[in-house]
Amino acid sequence: MHPNLEEIRKTLLSATEGMTPTEWSQHPAGKWCAAEVLEHLSLTYSRTAEGMRRILAAGQPSATPLKLKQRLGILMVVELGYFPEGREAPQQVRPAGGQDGAKMLADTLDHLTNMDTAITACEERFGASTHLLDHPILGALNGRQWRKFHAIHARHHAPQIERLRR
Repeated sequence: MHPNLEEIRKTLLSATEGMTPTEWSQHPAGKWCAAEVLEHLSLTYSRTAEGMRRILAAGQPSATPLKLKQRLGILMVVELGYFPEGREAPQQVRPAGGQDGAKMLADTLDHLTNMDTAITACEERFGASTHLLDHPILGALNGRQWRKFHAIHARHHAPQIERLRR
């Protein structure tokens, strides 16, 4: 597994270590519980993997030209590692809830592995520096940027899980 994605795996395992069923499901009003945070991450990994498999099947990347605002977003989030607080998740990656936390962790790690495999296949086929697929907010990213985005995104959510565990 790529080091950025291995970092995610370790971060999630550390953040959730020893969680009880109660800890998995408790949350402040209007906030996600730990299982829902993992479901959100899992959805982002599975959506990215699906997109990568789609462009592999099509035989070409689907990335669109970047706008200035997207370039600035990539610089801020991917290159500088700043993930803004309080931004609402896109609808397609919002958790439905009701998942068992331990099972959600296993599913999340499976989707992480599948995403790594799909990104690697795209890089091998289209080149490491090629913009492969559009992120819904940041725009076109290459494989390195996708991995780094997901690592920064996981680092953003891991402290939430740790706070919920306490």
